[in-house]
Amino acid sequence: MKFIDEATIKVYAGDGGNGVATFRREKYEAMGGPNGGDGGRGGSIYMIADRNINTLVDYRYTRLFRAQRGGNGRGSDQYGAGGDDMVLRVPVGTVISDKATGQVLVDLAEHDQKVMVASGGKGGLGNIHFKSSTNRAPRQCTKGEEGEEFELYLELKVLADVGLLGMPNAGKSTFIRSVSAAKPKVADYPFTTLHPNLGVVRVDANRSFVIADVPGLIEGAAEGAGLGHQFLRHLARTHLLLHLVDLAPFDDAVDPVREARAIVEELKKYDEELYNKPRWLVLNKVDMLPDSAELVAKFVKEFGWEGRCFSISALTGTGCRELTYAIMEHVEANQAAALADTGPVV
Repeated sequence: MKFIDEATIKVYAGDGGNGVATFRREKYEAMGGPNGGDGGRGGSIYMIADRNINTLVDYRYTRLFRAQRGGNGRGSDQYGAGGDDMVLRVPVGTVISDKATGQVLVDLAEHDQKVMVASGGKGGLGNIHFKSSTNRAPRQCTKGEEGEEFELYLELKVLADVGLLGMPNAGKSTFIRSVSAAKPKVADYPFTTLHPNLGVVRVDANRSFVIADVPGLIEGAAEGAGLGHQFLRHLARTHLLLHLVDLAPFDDAVDPVREARAIVEELKKYDEELYNKPRWLVLNKVDMLPDSAELVAKFVKEFGWEGRCFSISALTGTGCRELTYAIMEHVEANQAAALADTGPVV
């Protein structure tokens, strides 16, 4: 299935049914009173978050949704039937905005969270509502109200605890394959990852976290170069970013320090809030280095890094276990801090 993480749709709630003006017509009741019923209410449109849906692909090709109109009132005090509501299911993590104003209407971040996005119109009144002591044969009735209509922008931001950053071929997909059951494409050429991949990392029977792999960033990504900038929104919900760096590039002319600095600069250009998230440095492919400890120390010094740093080999698994346990402790500390409302853990 093609991964779609944004879509624009139009929603039309149902119009209310019209009220009617009718009178009793029975034998020996020539002057029967009013008995026109009300129109039914138009159907409303709801959206509900469903954890069994992973993409907005259903809204890429079908973009217009119209709820059922309410039935018209009838004689003999018969009210029109209400229109059926329409329920649209979207992935958990979908942000719904008004396309015209850009205002965020709701963030569906929990399973089964439900919101009305367009309200159906009220039904019109029949003439039974207008009878009085001075108006015994009212001929007034009202039309049903129009249902609401909106053009909505749907944006999916996946729910993950940890996000992976890095240049293409830094080893992000290999890492997520190594520590989780996810099987993203891995090849010896750049841009093998074309859409976000999620993997659940289980460190113990009852301890796990979700990690997100997005397409690699390149220099100029904030201005639209490459693919990664399109998917950085998926890192907005993460609590921790892992900056993977390839210490053993195929091309000797490639400078890992320069590439690492370029990633940090692109992140800052794209979103200051994302740039300020807790970020760890993960130096990958140490299995291909003859003296990895010395080269790691040299890189950290030249890069000017003062935060947490891990040396791993995503291919052989070296250092991955220690890294995943450290991540689990960080995630649990953030969860505890959130419950205590003391702020995030860096």
